[in-house]
Amino acid sequence: MTPCNQKKMNQNKLDKKIDFENILDKVRVFAPATVANMICGFDILGFAVDKPGDEVKMYRVSEPGVRIRCITGDDGRLPLDPDRNTVSACVKMLLSDLGLLNDIGVEIELIKHMPIGSGLGSSSASTVAGLFAVNVLLGSPLSKTELMPYCVEGERLACGYGHADNVAPALMGGVTLIRGQADLDVIRLPVPDELYVGIVFPQVDVPTRDARKLIKDKVLLKDAVVQWGNIAGVVAGLFQNDYGLIGRSMQDVLIEPTRAILIPEFYEMKRIALENGALSFGISGSGPSVVAVSRGGEVAQIIVDKIKDHLSAREIDSLQYVSAVNIAGPKVLEFDV
Repeated sequence: MTPCNQKKMNQNKLDKKIDFENILDKVRVFAPATVANMICGFDILGFAVDKPGDEVKMYRVSEPGVRIRCITGDDGRLPLDPDRNTVSACVKMLLSDLGLLNDIGVEIELIKHMPIGSGLGSSSASTVAGLFAVNVLLGSPLSKTELMPYCVEGERLACGYGHADNVAPALMGGVTLIRGQADLDVIRLPVPDELYVGIVFPQVDVPTRDARKLIKDKVLLKDAVVQWGNIAGVVAGLFQNDYGLIGRSMQDVLIEPTRAILIPEFYEMKRIALENGALSFGISGSGPSVVAVSRGGEVAQIIVDKIKDHLSAREIDSLQYVSAVNIAGPKVLEFDV
């Protein structure tokens, strides 16, 4: 968190009454992975999935402040410094704005169930899980809308750009439209019952910062018009429960042609997906994960199996997930006995 961002967030202290007698001793929360952009909606569309996702266990302790007990599943890649880790930094910022940083102590266990740098919103899932957890621990004084700016600050810390296309669906659940970034105007869109995705993560490294650098500053008007029409078509298709309209609208003429060169076998994977019943196919977030949108889970499973076989034949390891759209967002889990 940079000082200027911290100052900006602290300009409006949160006026919330906390019942100290009802603060929980511990809470365990899962937050889902997300497919940002929804292929054609760069930085403005996204949806949550049932799996994978990340988990946070949070404990109230007597010593004030925010600390990280441990992180598992990250291969030692994430910082334990509470000012540098997105989960603890955002929890710390929230407690500060509530005026509780010197009164409440929390310790965090972060369990990474999803790969880092996958294009599935790994940092946003962790941040959302942490912020949702501390809110539940305090008796849920804040709404999801009030938590949203803190989630965005986590993205700023993680990748240098405070965008909401991952954190919004992870926090709100379902499909979200980010109408405005500065004022965080987030709209939840309807989700057709049979909308599924098959996700394949080729295990190659495509850092978000590097992927963003490839994006052109200027685009042709004719391409922008096509993209605008596609975004409008996706939104209309969601409202009308029209899978055909959703599929033919999820086409990216602006970002995909540039980012696809970073993903091995991208166009072969796309061919396999479309030939096996995908409504559409594209890049999840900044990649390298790719997503096949389908009507029904069986089609999605067939597609990811065939893509896995194709990548394996070329000695490329991959992970696969099949999921419906996750409407709930983060959820509280029972502690293991």
